[in-house]
Amino acid sequence: MDALGLHFPEDLWYLVEHQVWARLHDDGSATVGITALGIRAAGEIYMCRPKSPGSEIEQGRSVAVVELAKSIVSVKSPVRGVVLERNERLEDVPELVHRSPYDEGWLARIRLADFAADRPALLHGAAVPAAMAHHAWLNRIGDAE
Repeated sequence: MDALGLHFPEDLWYLVEHQVWARLHDDGSATVGITALGIRAAGEIYMCRPKSPGSEIEQGRSVAVVELAKSIVSVKSPVRGVVLERNERLEDVPELVHRSPYDEGWLARIRLADFAADRPALLHGAAVPAAMAHHAWLNRIGDAE
């Protein structure tokens, strides 16, 4: 699925308000990261530090901290649970978030606490492109070049 010249994989669940995604796995965990639109809005990320394994995470609360050119920002989690693993490669290569937001640039893998409770806040499927375009319009995020 594409919107604004950006790709949004169909298999993901998106917390559009915070521009983060979750990829569900059969083992009851989810990998989470920042959307391509979220990265466009943030600009260059100089440091990315996901929470440590064992950290309890709430939906809409911090799962990572990123350092941008002029600020430090908390990245919100699309789901609640416990961090199982964080992407250690981001410590040395934070630009992976830019180069590969849905693959190598993932932030953390979380053991889901209650996806049924998280699901109403998330978008999936055909509704995603329009929601992303609306979010970009509301937040004055420019069109793709």
